[in-house]
Amino acid sequence: MKWFDPTKGYGFVVSDEGGPDILLHVNVLRNFGQSSVADGSSVTVLTHATERGVQAVEVVAIVPPARDDAPVLSDFVDMDIEELKTLPLRPARVKWFDKGKGFGFANLFGYGDDVFLHVEVLRQSGLADLQPGEAIAMRSISGRRGCMAVEVQAWEAAISETASEEE
Repeated sequence: MKWFDPTKGYGFVVSDEGGPDILLHVNVLRNFGQSSVADGSSVTVLTHATERGVQAVEVVAIVPPARDDAPVLSDFVDMDIEELKTLPLRPARVKWFDKGKGFGFANLFGYGDDVFLHVEVLRQSGLADLQPGEAIAMRSISGRRGCMAVEVQAWEAAISETASEEE
């Protein structure tokens, strides 16, 4: 992903095969279950050539940008990254998120407490921004700031994980 601006509603993907950049419209991204994608993410798309250029018509996969396994926030320093990945992925809804401030809050389905969302957790999860009311899935812990997200994914990920656990 070269860049994506949720406010403008589009961004551009650089093709591994060269050629012109590929336009990625927010509606195509929403059909995948996300409203943003972090710069540097690996995005697999199906495309269509038009008179105005190449456009993505379907997002097949998104892999967050490469990162080291160092904790993103100081709250996670004493925690095992692999252990955090085993926490349950729960459905949630974004209460609000301010990219400029670098944080926001969400509500886990069935739980009363707000969950703190930090922009660095979003980036490591492959997201750039969240919209109020957006459905997401997240893993969370009880940290120094209260309940905190350690990973955020598309809403469908929680449904898929729950179905896998029930099999």
